[in-house]
Amino acid sequence: MIFKLSRSTALTVLFFLLINYSFAQSNYFKWSVGFGAGPNYSKTDVLKGSWGHTVYGEVNHYLTPFVSLGLEGQYGLVQGGDIHTDPHNRQFLNDYTSLSVNFKMALGELIDFERSTLLDNIKGIYVGIGVGAIKNNIADIVRRKPMWAAIDPGYGPFPGENKTTNLWVPLNLGYNYYFYDGYGYARFAINLNLQSNFTFGEGLDGYDDSSVNFKNYSPDTYNTYSIGVKCFFGNTRVYRRTL
Repeated sequence: MIFKLSRSTALTVLFFLLINYSFAQSNYFKWSVGFGAGPNYSKTDVLKGSWGHTVYGEVNHYLTPFVSLGLEGQYGLVQGGDIHTDPHNRQFLNDYTSLSVNFKMALGELIDFERSTLLDNIKGIYVGIGVGAIKNNIADIVRRKPMWAAIDPGYGPFPGENKTTNLWVPLNLGYNYYFYDGYGYARFAINLNLQSNFTFGEGLDGYDDSSVNFKNYSPDTYNTYSIGVKCFFGNTRVYRRTL
């Protein structure tokens, strides 16, 4: 009698656990495509950076709704310096393209957002890191000081190449705001992203001067501030929690 009671109790507990599990899970799409644009600001070997612009497109594969691997391509303009105000009269303009592989993880993977409106609203905050290559195309650059320069007029040429390819490491901090369809699937997202881009080499600004004459110890970088949209699609996968 005791054995029968214990077995029925265990079956009852298992039944309710299965019901609870079935309600505490969701499906999500395994793929997304996205695009966006925004301004960027450079920090290179010239004294002062300047504003440019970036356009990007991306494809992501989701291991969970909050963990992804993706490809990102960019096209844009990075510029800096000023022939009139730079101490060495240097100035550059780079029409660049780039491609990287990125890993991103959102806060929703780490927090229990199901019972908190606040946590549910911030579950889309994410960080990420990538690696890839940037193709630099220096469209305009000052290789020689102008004859009216206050110091060493006509000095040059400043060494460097106009067309190079460098290692590129993007770091991302961003936020996805999701839009769900009638079945509870995340179909679209508005994306806000801050990306710090580190390039390894001397191609971003086109100047490759000796550190004896110029302070040149840090990687050339540019920060991008973008807004974009994402569309989720493809086969679905089960997730352990309710989205």
